[in-house]
Amino acid sequence: MKLLLPLLLLAAINLITFCAYGIDKWKAQTGRWRIPEATLLWMAAIGGSLGAWIGMKAFHHKTQKNKFRYGVPALLILHALLISYVYNNYW
Repeated sequence: MKLLLPLLLLAAINLITFCAYGIDKWKAQTGRWRIPEATLLWMAAIGGSLGAWIGMKAFHHKTQKNKFRYGVPALLILHALLISYVYNNYW
């Protein structure tokens, strides 16, 4: 029960981040105002790394830019290690 709220928050930020990558790809294709790269990376950094990675793969978006190509998987590994550490030491 203690894990429910953190898991819901983590799921929410990942869903929002995934949607942001999809929206930015759509905006890129239609010539509209874009979501800044810093915002997309920030969303990944605060816990949305899985959503960012899935969004990059699903929408084929930002896959050629090194800061996304290497940064998002690095954040995903860092988040997985952090979650594992917290789970094993506090629950």
